Amino acid sequence: MSADVGVVIVAAGTGSRVGGSELKQFRWIGGKPMLLHSVQLFQSRPDVAMVVCVVPRSVIGDPPPWLFQSDTERLLLSVGGATRQDSVSNGLDDLPADLGVILVHDAARPLVPDSVVSRVITEARSGRSAIAALPVVDTLKEVDAEGRIVRTVPRERLWRAQTPQAFPRNILLRAHAEARARGLKATDDAALCEALGIPVVVVKGSERAMKVTEEADFARADALSQLSE
Repeated sequence: MSADVGVVIVAAGTGSRVGGSELKQFRWIGGKPMLLHSVQLFQSRPDVAMVVCVVPRSVIGDPPPWLFQSDTERLLLSVGGATRQDSVSNGLDDLPADLGVILVHDAARPLVPDSVVSRVITEARSGRSAIAALPVVDTLKEVDAEGRIVRTVPRERLWRAQTPQAFPRNILLRAHAEARARGLKATDDAALCEALGIPVVVVKGSERAMKVTEEADFARADALSQLSE
């Protein structure tokens, strides 16, 4: 199998909703730091040629030593930007130019199964951008400023976006370049493609790919880490 995949792990956030002095992505879950879960997951795959971790500028010169419990020949560090979009762009700049498939992943999702990674890569290799996602199962309500229900939102075609998200390299580079030129902002890379009319498909994600956002999420993620896939 050729190593044609590059990975950008976005780990430059401050974790303000969690609080505390330690960066959220450096806290431990399931026996290891959250960021290390993702690095080791991707580096366990023979098709991944390089992993770029985009980290805060404050730690770029003195990264935590546990980060090097990985294949350092396939690890690069990049400096985070003012926004997530800027951080991804910085990571893309540091990836080798000959990789045909690019994955973007949030460090705050440390427990993604390898099977999900395989599904998005398969789509990107076929020329289609893809994201991991799960269908919405709850009833959704739209409310006004006073909290009163305005309407029930049909959920049949709604999905919860996750990461990793995978793209043919030329498509993702084009999406970022055109977004900069037009001043477009988005909360994920799929949205940049959508704004430019570039098709993106969903593949089945996993509840294990939960995003650790608030303090209570750490206990939930730790419990999930003890369960088999």
